[in-house]
Amino acid sequence: MARVSLRYLLWLSLVIGIQGCQLTQQETDEQERPQVFSHYEPNLTSEQATSEFVDSTVVEAPSKAVPLPANDTPLPNPRSKDLWQHIANNLTLVFQTNKHTSARVKWYLKQPNYLIKVNKRAAPYLYHIVTRIEQQKLPMELALLPFVESDFRPTIRSSEQAVGVWQLVGATAYHFGVQSDQWYDGRQDILASTDAALAYLSYLHKRFDGDWLHALAAYNSGEGRVKKAIAKNKRLGKKTDYWSLSLPKETAEYIPKLLALSYLLKHPEQGLKRPKLANRALTTEFDVGQQFDFSVIANLSGVGHNQLHKLNPGYLKNQSSPNGPHTLLLPLERRTLLQSKLFRNNFAGEYIVQKGDTLYSISRRFNMSVKDLKALNSKTSNLIKVGEQLRLLQPQTMPESLLVDYNISPYLEQHEEVIATIAVDYLVKPGDSIWSISQLYDVPHKDVATWNKLSATSILKPGTILTLHLPQAKPAEPQVPASEAMLSGIESSLKKP
Repeated sequence: MARVSLRYLLWLSLVIGIQGCQLTQQETDEQERPQVFSHYEPNLTSEQATSEFVDSTVVEAPSKAVPLPANDTPLPNPRSKDLWQHIANNLTLVFQTNKHTSARVKWYLKQPNYLIKVNKRAAPYLYHIVTRIEQQKLPMELALLPFVESDFRPTIRSSEQAVGVWQLVGATAYHFGVQSDQWYDGRQDILASTDAALAYLSYLHKRFDGDWLHALAAYNSGEGRVKKAIAKNKRLGKKTDYWSLSLPKETAEYIPKLLALSYLLKHPEQGLKRPKLANRALTTEFDVGQQFDFSVIANLSGVGHNQLHKLNPGYLKNQSSPNGPHTLLLPLERRTLLQSKLFRNNFAGEYIVQKGDTLYSISRRFNMSVKDLKALNSKTSNLIKVGEQLRLLQPQTMPESLLVDYNISPYLEQHEEVIATIAVDYLVKPGDSIWSISQLYDVPHKDVATWNKLSATSILKPGTILTLHLPQAKPAEPQVPASEAMLSGIESSLKKP
């Protein structure tokens, strides 16, 4: 009997121990599960979706968001073949239903083709931006900031002299490594400015103790202004979350606009049309390695001179700066570029395989990846032979000159073009908005608002007369819209062998 009791007690203690371990592990998992982002996605009622934005610089504090239960925390989404679907699948910031976000939802729904239109400008760059955001483990919403900031216009300049798709001012751009001189403005270079903007946002995220809404507000209005607003609320015993702060009107509208775009992207059934875009690189960054002339690169690559300039708006002249950068974005997938005649005939060096060499050791020696080395040499395996000749990404011999002798060049005179404008009166019709009018005349909506001393969200009354400053028409042959021509060029380049 004593033996039976002893066995029973041993068995019971073992069962209890196992259950205790399982409980402890479950509690540990719940404690370690990241809670930085939530997926609260309330459905907008028709009344909320049509509420108007109030002209207050204090963002109304919303009702408390309902977080997901811990066991409903979503797993990473499988990668979609469509880039916009992939972006939508990975948006994670909390959407708050209030007057401000509802007003921005209504604003977007008045132009349901917004993303379709702007996507034409963003298409060559968006995959690279998303990749950088994922590599740095940043919120996917940041990929939407260039749409909120500038409607993805690379050369747009604000009244505060912020430039480019990320609207960087000179001091911030310089601090985060963006070059700028008479040859090149990195704020207009989409990928260079992306690197700087993400570095700045990461810095702000740390400065504001991991609060992304504070960081985004500081990106828009300045770090000092947001800190003062937080300090003021602390003195008054008020809450210090973004929605409780007294901020400039533009900043008060800024984050609701981003969150509304994020919400509608996740919920296309609400009416905002989502573009389709392949989830792969349509363009490739290529380091030419020396000062170059766009005309020479155009001839070598077969890519049109104008298309090269449109893909690389950071370059202000027909030549790159003698001091760099010398990197170009080309409308070719990387493997296609490495196997193209452009690269093999003009930029590929050579190396003879020695005893003891491996693809890995060669790639390390010449500062390139094994993947690129294999692609450049059309290899499907890692096997190499002693005496085999390999092409290298790092050029051993360069073309004699990538510059044009401007004594005979058609680009001899490179005067800055001054665009003459003419003032045009526009009679507002029912259903018009600042956005729809700007799209009708292909001018930035912020400019339409500035010209008429309005805010970007002002409601227009039918019969009102607006003044538009439009470029004077020039006699020219009919052309395909630049954005469409660029995308057509990308597609045709990808189809080439």
